[in-house]
Amino acid sequence: MRKIGFNIEQPKKECKDKHCPFHSPVSLRGRILVGKVLKMNIHKTITIQIPRQNFLHKYERYEKRESRLKVHKPDCIDVKEGDFVKVAESKPISKTKNFIVIEVLK
Repeated sequence: MRKIGFNIEQPKKECKDKHCPFHSPVSLRGRILVGKVLKMNIHKTITIQIPRQNFLHKYERYEKRESRLKVHKPDCIDVKEGDFVKVAESKPISKTKNFIVIEVLK
């Protein structure tokens, strides 16, 4: 098991996933986001929802918006729908996946 450069717990399970940051040479860089798991209907892929605020110049106020991301889920991390997860950016894994789950927040 290797260190990924973040101060988080290492998963207890082993995996042979080639996109796992803990058990393969995938590097993490860029943004770190926290979101809620919405769907788990694709193999090794989950959909998360990230709340954000957008500033409206006309009214000088913020409005709430939400973004959805497709995220890679390694085999060594157990996630259920409704959990909050921390994700980190990596090199592109597929056409729509650029993030990997690194931690499940309770």
